[in-house]
Amino acid sequence: MAAGDLRLDKTSATSYRLTIHKLQPVDQGLLYCQAAEWIQDTDESWFAMTRKQSDKTQLRIQPTDRDFSIQVSTERRSFTAGEPLELRCTIEAQNVPERFFSVSWVFSSSPVAVVGPSAVPVLGPDYVDREAAGHMTVRKESANVHLLKLQHLHPEDAGKYICRVTEREKTPTGDFIDRSKRSRNVQITVQPLKSNITVLLFSNSSEVLEGNVIQLICSIHSTTGPLSVVWQWTDKQVTGPALEVASIDRDGTVWHSPSYRERSSYGEIRVEKVRADTFSLSVYNALPGDEGQYRCTATEWLQTGTEPEVNWEKIGEKSTSKTVTVKTVESSFMVSASSRTPSVTFGDSFDLLCLVKPRHNPRVPTSVTWRFMPAGPEAGDEDQGEFKDLVTFTREGTLQWGEQLLGLGTRTTVDRSHSNTNFRLSVTRAGRREAGKYQCTAILWRRNYDNSWSRVANRTSNLLGISVLQPESKLRVQKANQSQVYLEDSRVRINCSISSQTSQDSQHAVLWYVRRATGSEADELLLRIERSGAFEYGAYADEERLRRRVQAERLSPRLYVLTLNRAENSDSGTYYCLVEEWLSDPDGAWYRLSRETSGFTQVLVRQPEIRLQVEELESNVTVEESASIRLGCSIPSQSSRDSRFSVSWYVDRSEDESDEPGEEERECVFSIGHDAVFGNGNCSPKEEPGPNSRLQFERMTSDQYSLTIQEARPTDAGRYYCHVEEWLLNPRNVWYRLATNNSGFTIVNVMQQVSTLQSVVCSNESLFYFVFFYPFPIFGILLIAVLLVRYKSRNNSKSQEGKNGAPLLWIKEPHLSYSPTCLDPPALSLHPGS
Repeated sequence: MAAGDLRLDKTSATSYRLTIHKLQPVDQGLLYCQAAEWIQDTDESWFAMTRKQSDKTQLRIQPTDRDFSIQVSTERRSFTAGEPLELRCTIEAQNVPERFFSVSWVFSSSPVAVVGPSAVPVLGPDYVDREAAGHMTVRKESANVHLLKLQHLHPEDAGKYICRVTEREKTPTGDFIDRSKRSRNVQITVQPLKSNITVLLFSNSSEVLEGNVIQLICSIHSTTGPLSVVWQWTDKQVTGPALEVASIDRDGTVWHSPSYRERSSYGEIRVEKVRADTFSLSVYNALPGDEGQYRCTATEWLQTGTEPEVNWEKIGEKSTSKTVTVKTVESSFMVSASSRTPSVTFGDSFDLLCLVKPRHNPRVPTSVTWRFMPAGPEAGDEDQGEFKDLVTFTREGTLQWGEQLLGLGTRTTVDRSHSNTNFRLSVTRAGRREAGKYQCTAILWRRNYDNSWSRVANRTSNLLGISVLQPESKLRVQKANQSQVYLEDSRVRINCSISSQTSQDSQHAVLWYVRRATGSEADELLLRIERSGAFEYGAYADEERLRRRVQAERLSPRLYVLTLNRAENSDSGTYYCLVEEWLSDPDGAWYRLSRETSGFTQVLVRQPEIRLQVEELESNVTVEESASIRLGCSIPSQSSRDSRFSVSWYVDRSEDESDEPGEEERECVFSIGHDAVFGNGNCSPKEEPGPNSRLQFERMTSDQYSLTIQEARPTDAGRYYCHVEEWLLNPRNVWYRLATNNSGFTIVNVMQQVSTLQSVVCSNESLFYFVFFYPFPIFGILLIAVLLVRYKSRNNSKSQEGKNGAPLLWIKEPHLSYSPTCLDPPALSLHPGS
């Protein structure tokens, strides 16, 4: 073209002429003209509307013998991106198969490939990866035709392509020479694709109920390269950038954005390529936060470059959006509770109804819980504590009992309607535990993408107060008042009679109280009998030491008896019983229904009547000095057969016999206590008992006592009487003095007598021993001496008698006589037990 060998001239408006000078072998081939009609778009870009070709003319060039020519042919030189390009390099020569040619393809001065005589291609560095990806082909089709084919043309593939042929020839000298020729430049143009993509977006509904599925379909119409789709979401209430949900690339790979990646991993966000031109976005278990504007953006791509540096060119992009509203169920969610029997009696039944609106949604399940707060321990008290769960209908439809079980779960039943709008709680045989406040709570649940559950809404119903009343008591206790008088150490019996009771199954606890006779205002607990029969003593029993003496009996289910053994004076008081009626509620727990007191029993425990009498007969007694004085004390009457006596003898030596002797005028002679111990009476005698005492005491019977004064002296004269104290043993084993009495006076006179030798000797101890004791050893010694003398004299007489024949003379021992009266020592015979 530059040398002027090739010319293209326009001869008219529709006629063109091609002129080739200096034909070369490369000019050989098919010649034709191609006409294209172009139009300018609104964006001032041009694109070919139509193309047409003329008939082809075969041009053959006859080369010389060793010469060769090259010709590069292609169907057309103008392409659109993405189309394939085929270039053929034809070698025109004689005997081509017998000659050695190597062909090189060059694009814009860059080597593309070299094919040697062995037909093995050697690729340029920029085309190795492209050929490996199958986007490029270099081969030898025949001995004189070589092919270069590029798949998926890129805009950067536009340019000049040259085929260079080199022939290696051996000279006669054995050297090799190379002859090379190159073809003419083949100018290839690649027009970028013009996109005509259209996008339509459809949804299953513009308003979706919470928990349902949001379904979006993006339909794309395109005639060119692969597509990619991006799904975006925008909050319609908040102005801000769109948030990407997911995308599908050109290869159909789905990518989720970080904001939705976790949720999509659980299957709640699904993006699919339904067909080549249809894409879908599904949002399962729709949340209120999913409400907004959804946008589908489709992009049309064209691959440019070669492997590994493959580039994709975006040739067109369009988007469309759709607004979706998510209707929440919380706004219409309501719960109410009702009951027809707000007040029942123990053992009755009642029903509670919980109404939940709207109807159950399977995608947003509802759990309903009956809650309960027990009433106070006493009627009229404010409710205590907190609400606790009774039973729950779970979102899965199962039944779960709570920590507060009514009737231990045996008398409580629950059910629900088929539509899951009515939930009923029924209680049979209601007891105290069922009294209180009830309420119904309902929770809407949503299953999260990670299979966890979250609350959508929570509603609590109105309170229902249920009163469980005790039955009316019919307990009646005998209230007749009575008085009882007892002697100490006797048995006291007090009855407590129940005339009527509320139920045959009633059990009773009986408490015995006493009000002391000392005027104490407080009633003190003596004994408690539990309904089980167990005993519990009160503080009064411990204080008065009654544990060993008190006895409680249940003679029949309605008759109780309190017995006090060995009653004593301190037991006097007012006794009554307090009866508690107990019934078993439906839970098996016993409760006290009522209490009622009996009539009062006035108990008087007195000491025995004093009947002590001592013989009051007065007498005069006159005795000689050294004689015995016998004083008697007779008790003809006593208060009790168990009485014991303390006896004392007094003497009054005053000359006035008309008045009673005073304490300072009388003298205690002898005393013995009720415990039979001498000197343990109410006085202490001056003369202590012992072997030298002149007093001799005797108790002939339990009511006969005597006192003997031996060796009366003139000083013993006076008015004698005995003082008797009557003692009894109380129930505490303590002796107490019941009564005292004195006998009549016994006036004792002692006559003095003249002294005799016998009385003088006996009254003097030294003289007594000198007269009656000392002579005996002296006489004994003298007797022994006389006997010894006689014995010796007899021996001498025998010897003389033998000589002379005359008998010896005997000496007669004189006879001694003495009165044993003075030898008897004074003796005191005391017999405390006789």
